[in-house]
Amino acid sequence: QLQASGGGLVQDGGSLRLSCAASGRAFHNYHMGWFRQAPGKEREFVAARSWRAGAAKYVASVKGRFTISGDSAKNTVYLQMNGLKPEDTAIYYCAASTSVLWRSGQINAYNSWGQGTQVTVSS
Repeated sequence: QLQASGGGLVQDGGSLRLSCAASGRAFHNYHMGWFRQAPGKEREFVAARSWRAGAAKYVASVKGRFTISGDSAKNTVYLQMNGLKPEDTAIYYCAASTSVLWRSGQINAYNSWGQGTQVTVSS
């Protein structure tokens, strides 16, 4: 089970850190990703990291601003978001993948999902 939290309201240029607590599984045995869905838009890939592969991937629009990391002791994955922009406003979801296609960003490559946390960036 994945539990996302940490969303909120922040001003343009601000920062937030999202958390994804994993229960019943050690996250580093999976490929972990973050997705987001803005109102009226499809869910889109944001970032993913594979501790097994030692690799991470980010969508171009967040590269250099967002960082995905994890804390094994807390079994929690984080998404540090800096330099937030109004266009980052969305519901953010964490997800776990056992697929080799994890870095493709395809939604169907991820088979476990958290419930989502709202991020709103005001201009």
